[in-house]
Amino acid sequence: MVFGPFSSTELLIILFIILLLFGASRVPQLARALGESMREFRKAVSGEYEEKERREEAKTQTKG
Repeated sequence: MVFGPFSSTELLIILFIILLLFGASRVPQLARALGESMREFRKAVSGEYEEKERREEAKTQTKG
């Protein structure tokens, strides 16, 4: 099975090296942080942040 420019063997070697460098307890934290950053990036690219900022700005203007 081929995943882009890497084969499955190469991916296993890379994952093993990551496991050795960071340890088993840090890998889930790193994966979670990577997922959150990807989500934030997608929101920024899609313009969802701009819509959210406009809604928050409209709320503060009506309150104040």
